[in-house]
Amino acid sequence: MNFDQTPEQDQLRDAVAALGRRYGHSYFVQKAKAGEHTDELWDEAGKLGYIGVNVPTEYGGGGGGITELAIVCEELAAAGCPLLLLLVSPAIAATIITKHGTTSQRARLLPGIADGTLKVVFAITEPEAGSNFHRLATVARRDGDDWVISGRKCFISGVDEAGYVLVVARTEDAATGKLKPALFVVPTGAPGMTKSKLEMEIVAPENQWLVYLDEVRVPGDALIGEDPDAGLPALFSGLNPERITAAAMGVGTARYALDRASSYVASRSVWGRPIGTHQGVAHPLAHAAIQVELARLMMAKAASLYDAGRDVEAGVAANLARYASSEAATLAVDTAIQAHGGNGMTTDYGVATLLGGVRAGRIAPVSREMILNFVAQHVLGQDKSY
Repeated sequence: MNFDQTPEQDQLRDAVAALGRRYGHSYFVQKAKAGEHTDELWDEAGKLGYIGVNVPTEYGGGGGGITELAIVCEELAAAGCPLLLLLVSPAIAATIITKHGTTSQRARLLPGIADGTLKVVFAITEPEAGSNFHRLATVARRDGDDWVISGRKCFISGVDEAGYVLVVARTEDAATGKLKPALFVVPTGAPGMTKSKLEMEIVAPENQWLVYLDEVRVPGDALIGEDPDAGLPALFSGLNPERITAAAMGVGTARYALDRASSYVASRSVWGRPIGTHQGVAHPLAHAAIQVELARLMMAKAASLYDAGRDVEAGVAANLARYASSEAATLAVDTAIQAHGGNGMTTDYGVATLLGGVRAGRIAPVSREMILNFVAQHVLGQDKSY
């Protein structure tokens, strides 16, 4: 086992961390509360090559893997700037397009994703289907050379910032008549596509949307790949990168919270000594730090397995990393708030502003209960329970 990063990865981590510190959590919160996006940070990260670090070099990317993108996600979050759309545009969309897109789709979409000038978001979740994507009701039917898509999607991040939405719909199998998943690149301004903002109790610059597709017509080349049967492999190819980068963002957020708390309890004196000298304060923080480091190791393992092409093992590791990260991040932020006392609930001290985001991480992109189902079935060999 080698727990060392390459020199290039070390340099990437240091550079992204420095960029994140120049903006900081106050910038992130200010943008979120003003209803604005972190455009300045996103644009600079794109120009510096961090957003497209995992995109192939022939399309303007860095030619790295999910390990490198996870470093970007972690270090920006550790600076107090967890950028949700990193999990979507470069992690999900770029991976799917790179692996399953046509030559034309790769040439048209990947350069913009790589430099940050184009955001492609992902639409799979539906109001009635929940975690059961087999019950997706959004359908696409052939009409001449075009596809016509109808359905509803919910909790779709960043539609207002994106040029395209990668829509998961279902098409009819000509042989069986059954519906099977397929992916389509749909312009956000396509006639028939409308959106409605979901008001969320989360401090974040990215918005969540209900998306309605009412007979949205797209050309034949909007289908990812040239074969509708490739829809399921294409869909799954984007899920592990999402889980791994989500785990990285959770780890980074937890690191930020623990760093704030550690500084606070080392300098805050009550009854003549820093409160960090009391085990009742120090031990919970130490416990959270251990959980975060364990999650970080699992995340790094998952990214390494994914980049090595060991898909089955990477799938298990990605789920374990996502579970460990969400639990550790929730614990770290809650413990940091408690260590601050009343100050922990203020905006200025910068920890309570993280609470909604890390708590949501136990629900999305996959709930902790579904991960436990996965582990019980695929790791422990139990019968399927759902």
